[in-house]
Amino acid sequence: QVQLVESGGGLVQAGGSLRLSCAASGGTFSNVFMGWFRQAPGKEREFVAVISWSGDSTYGADSVKGRFTISRDNAKNTVDLQMNSLKPEDTAVYYCAAGRTRLPGPHIRYDYWGQGTQVTVSS
Repeated sequence: QVQLVESGGGLVQAGGSLRLSCAASGGTFSNVFMGWFRQAPGKEREFVAVISWSGDSTYGADSVKGRFTISRDNAKNTVDLQMNSLKPEDTAVYYCAAGRTRLPGPHIRYDYWGQGTQVTVSS
């Protein structure tokens, strides 16, 4: 069974940094797009960033561009999200996801999801 496990969440002051990691196991991950999503209390899940298999193509939400960087290590089946200049509005549970099917625009049909890791940014 395919599993995605996030780690690295925690409490950080506004302006600080965190690095999240997602470890994938239980399947083959060639040609897989990997994405990060987040869900804040009382709000719907929103897209954060996505990266292609090769790692040379990425796309991020406007709210995090210039602050967050997505990367992957295919040899280790891991995907990271480096978060800098964190703001209180970044507080959310962060999820990683994987899929192979491209949809219109920058979207992917995500078939696998992790359980999430909590990120809390205090002011």
